[in-house]
Amino acid sequence: MRTVDFTPLYRTIVGFDRLADMIDSAAKQESGNGYPPYNIEQLDENAYRIELAVAGFGEGDLDVQVQENVLTVTGNRGGEARDERTFLHRGIAERSFERRFHLADHIQVRDAELKNGLLTIQLEREVPEAKKPRQIAINGQTGATLIEAGKGGKAA
Repeated sequence: MRTVDFTPLYRTIVGFDRLADMIDSAAKQESGNGYPPYNIEQLDENAYRIELAVAGFGEGDLDVQVQENVLTVTGNRGGEARDERTFLHRGIAERSFERRFHLADHIQVRDAELKNGLLTIQLEREVPEAKKPRQIAINGQTGATLIEAGKGGKAA
């Protein structure tokens, strides 16, 4: 595994400590775990969809939780009668799993649906009005003149 040095990136960002921690955490995760397979799709500027292939899992076997911008999908299969079967070939992975997705700020989980072996999770970005970009006026000589005029009681 190749090590990446993010030090130059850290010198140019301010207040992104959580982002830096996420990058470090992602770099340390083992890359060999590909179960269950999944897709992440961007539907438009503020809408996303995650699809996980969870063949053999029912709604009662799956758990979807969000805590502190981490979406966690867990699958646990009850193995009572399944252990007694004799397989000639076993190609369907029915093992338990936990898959985590780190969500950006203001991403909300809207819906989760299990259909035809695919767990589909709908996500939406909702940026509060206070966090949206706004135009800032640059005060120069004109701004100082308006302030002085306001002190004298005259309207500008």
